[in-house]
Amino acid sequence: MSMTRSFTQLIAFARTGMLLSALLCTLPLTAVAQSSAAWPARPVTIVVPFAPGGGTDIGTRIVAQKLSQLWGQSVVIDNRGGAGGNVGLEIVSRAKPDGYTLLTGNVGTQSINPTLYKKLNYNPDTAFVPIGQFAELPFVLAATASLPANNVRELVALAKAQPDKLTYASSGNGGSPHLSAETFKIATGTSILHVPYKGGGAAMTDLISGNVHMLFASVLETSAHIKAGKLKALAITSKKRVSALPDVPTLQESGITGAESGSWLGLLAPAGLPAPILEKISQSLQQVVAMPEVQQQLLAQGGVATGGTPADFVNLIAADRKKYARIIIENKLAAD
Repeated sequence: MSMTRSFTQLIAFARTGMLLSALLCTLPLTAVAQSSAAWPARPVTIVVPFAPGGGTDIGTRIVAQKLSQLWGQSVVIDNRGGAGGNVGLEIVSRAKPDGYTLLTGNVGTQSINPTLYKKLNYNPDTAFVPIGQFAELPFVLAATASLPANNVRELVALAKAQPDKLTYASSGNGGSPHLSAETFKIATGTSILHVPYKGGGAAMTDLISGNVHMLFASVLETSAHIKAGKLKALAITSKKRVSALPDVPTLQESGITGAESGSWLGLLAPAGLPAPILEKISQSLQQVVAMPEVQQQLLAQGGVATGGTPADFVNLIAADRKKYARIIIENKLAAD
């Protein structure tokens, strides 16, 4: 065998080997593409890290119904409340990143808890991949019907006259309702006792019953009770009034500055979610928030349908984390 022929065979063999190697390398990508194209092939679970009945739960169910219709698969809501949402987040952080387990996060779970809690059983910076925001949730300062205060000025006067006598409920230590109330106390120089509950539903029940005096919660979860006369709406905590409660003034209109707050809702997944599945969920979510019926359902209860790309959601989470970290650190707030 000549040296020239031997060398030619060697080159051919090498090329064959490289081609085989390239094919082997593309097999996993091909498998991912095929599985992504078939997704979802079975029911999808969205973990809501709070008990049923709260704003995060209500908003998620509105969106989940439409996602189910788009995908032709059931979308199951799994309420896993506890520790300001951290129980549910830990569960999702350990789930397989295949698109069949998703998470509804809000400003509390994604932007407040990483600073408020000294220890988390997951890494908030690396455990999740943001998919997209789907709603804004303005808050309302709601009071039990028997409270002898009909506006914010009267509430502040009452709280200053009776330090630590008034109470406010929250959906749990460290959540955005808790931080909103603490921000209000700082802005008004009042001392009001915190009564945490295991979820917004339980807090709302006790507020209606008069076992606690007030609650900062989303307009979405309070508007029906306010319209029914079971609760008083003293102020909206966002910059603008909301169409669901057009006669309720903002905190700023009531003479209180530096106490604006609110929440938002968005979908996330365990880190490692294949990009094609992430893109598919993102596009579906944007389709849903563009639906007039979804916008009306959210608007009627005080929510605002809000879309955006995964990158937009990443930036929102980061901006609010910076904002609330400053408030938490400067005022030495901490979860119990």
